[in-house]
Amino acid sequence: MESFFYLEKFAHSRLFDNCQYPWMALLNIEKYFKSFPLGKIESPIPSDVTLINKDLISIGKSTLIESGTYIVGPCIIGDNCQIRQGAYLRGEVITGNQCVIGHGTEIKKSILLDRACASHFNYVGDSILGNDINLGAGLICANLRLDHKNITVFFKGEKLLTSFKKLGALIGDGSQLGCNCVLNPGTLIGKNVFCLPLLKISGYILPNSIIKYSIE
Repeated sequence: MESFFYLEKFAHSRLFDNCQYPWMALLNIEKYFKSFPLGKIESPIPSDVTLINKDLISIGKSTLIESGTYIVGPCIIGDNCQIRQGAYLRGEVITGNQCVIGHGTEIKKSILLDRACASHFNYVGDSILGNDINLGAGLICANLRLDHKNITVFFKGEKLLTSFKKLGALIGDGSQLGCNCVLNPGTLIGKNVFCLPLLKISGYILPNSIIKYSIE
């Protein structure tokens, strides 16, 4: 886990308990929602925001929910977040504090750690975004193979066949990814990676790397 995320201050760190591999936290989302006291909304909600399954949505303190957002429960949004106009949270989304989900961004079944930013026209499916990461405008975390087979990941020299039909990206703390990149299903990016714009990325990217060319 240490190759990707610092979890000690993350309010929902229990998602990662007893996970052999970090992506297995996604398997714990459904069970976690059943144990969490949902339905507590502590920030103002404009009248033209759509909340589906409102009793399954929790929103923390001092969080900005802009007009025109669409949120489907179950969903947990932390304190001091920004959910901007036109954002679409499709359910089973969990965020930490000070996260940004921006205009035109769609997120489903994903975990965002503290201060994760998906600010402009992003798709994030079945993914985990680390602390202080930033997705450039238009970046896509693809989560489904074209042949619909289970996702294979490459991790620390091993090729691992997962049980996931849908698995997006794991993006380690502090990583900064450029505009209009595409992360292929099962991409693993370590901490503090810098990725230039307009690239296609697959596999396992070591921490502290600088990615200048597509990796397929």
